[in-house]
Amino acid sequence: MATLNKIPVNKRTIDFFKGQFKGGGARPNLFECLINVPEGPKAGQTGVDDKLRFMIKATSLPASNVNTIPIPFRGREFKIAGDRSFEPWTVTVLNDTDFTIRRTFERWMNILNKHEDNAGIINPADYMRSMRVLQLGRASLNNTTDASPVTATHHPVHASYQFMDAWPSEVSSIDLSYDTTDTMEEFTVTFQYQWYDIEDSSGNSIVGSFRDDGNPA
Repeated sequence: MATLNKIPVNKRTIDFFKGQFKGGGARPNLFECLINVPEGPKAGQTGVDDKLRFMIKATSLPASNVNTIPIPFRGREFKIAGDRSFEPWTVTVLNDTDFTIRRTFERWMNILNKHEDNAGIINPADYMRSMRVLQLGRASLNNTTDASPVTATHHPVHASYQFMDAWPSEVSSIDLSYDTTDTMEEFTVTFQYQWYDIEDSSGNSIVGSFRDDGNPA
């Protein structure tokens, strides 16, 4: 019969909790998206990539999903790991009066499948691009890369998720109404992708290859 582990020493204190709470906690409003738009949809517009870094107001870090294969056994189910699936990735974009970002995504989708007929780019390499969402940290006053610690502006990157071979599958509508006041237009863009990688602050994969025992290869 299994025995209970020895009761641990008392670490149920605020000081011990403070020591475990690194960096003051990750903040959901500290993030940045790097959208790699093909050159075609950007034609005639300047600064699209930089503008996207600021105009995306909301997104999410992707979920990790491994499906289940249930095997019936005498009134019970034995569950084993199935295939991995990847849910679409969505960003919410602020829309300003030049419509640069929305127009870019509308052009991108038009080269996938034209409005007036069923023509479109055939080679996936011509319309798929890698993208990233970065989880940023708070800028530290101890940042030694600035001339003065008071002007520290460098937000560290705590985590990076890279979406491989992504492309937009939906640009949402924008609702218009006389009744809507004190707000700004926004819309969502939904991306399909093949898979994602998880990177550390140096851009190295933290998923990598693992042996059967679960340790890094």
